[in-house]
Amino acid sequence: MPVPLRRSSLFAALVGALLCCVRPTWAQAPAEAASAPRAESLPKRLEGVDVREKLGAPLSLNLSFKDTLGREVMLRDYFDGKLPVILTLNYSDCPLLCSLILNGLVTSLKQVDLVLGKDYRIVTVSLNPNETPARARATQNRYLEQYGNPKSLDGWAFLTGSENNIKAVADSVGFQYGYNEARNEYVHPSAFVIAMPDGHIARYLYGIEYLPDTVRLSLVEASEGKVGTTLDRILLYCFHYDETEGRYAPVAMNIMRLAGGLGALLLGGFLLLLWKAELRKKKLVESTV
Repeated sequence: MPVPLRRSSLFAALVGALLCCVRPTWAQAPAEAASAPRAESLPKRLEGVDVREKLGAPLSLNLSFKDTLGREVMLRDYFDGKLPVILTLNYSDCPLLCSLILNGLVTSLKQVDLVLGKDYRIVTVSLNPNETPARARATQNRYLEQYGNPKSLDGWAFLTGSENNIKAVADSVGFQYGYNEARNEYVHPSAFVIAMPDGHIARYLYGIEYLPDTVRLSLVEASEGKVGTTLDRILLYCFHYDETEGRYAPVAMNIMRLAGGLGALLLGGFLLLLWKAELRKKKLVESTV
């Protein structure tokens, strides 16, 4: 199993920047202070906010939640062994970051020709244990309307639950978040997980904007070939996910192998045609003798 990867500086910077949008007074420092070297610690509210990747690890699926109709469900209900699942941890009353993440996700998915509910699922677990199913349902309706496919209602679940179960899910994916009591807000990284149909973690995607090709290939890769096209699988052979770039980058050796194989196949086909033409010519000569 890969060693957990820490991205403290990246996520703290991102969350801090977004919080600055909420608190613009942070940016109003004197010019001379801005030009001077700074070696200060992170704001207290960002301490411990991180993602420790657990690629290949299983999610905690034996946890109970409530769906948007108030029914008791288990997280495992959304993993059927057939479709990959995008798992996000957000909450409806988040002042900024959750909306940016989910808006960015929907914008990307609308440009992907895989269908929500048919080719993949999304499960959003609320970070707020006090969020009600009715509040989650309003958020669900908003994003499904934004996605633009009313038939996808069963494809995107918004779940609410106890603090212990929320934390258990977060721990299983290495999602470390905090709570600011003064502002009644949860502070969390900008990230979501793409899981395999059996509930094992396949990919982490970060930020607030997601390249459609990266999202698509991540879903195809996580599905282990159950969704997507033959071309997708060829692309996955030639490209691998580059964590430093946050997208799929070409693998030179695999491209050379594929090109060599195609070249050999074309050469073989050409030689076969020549052989058949020569054979027909020989038979024609023999028939005239």
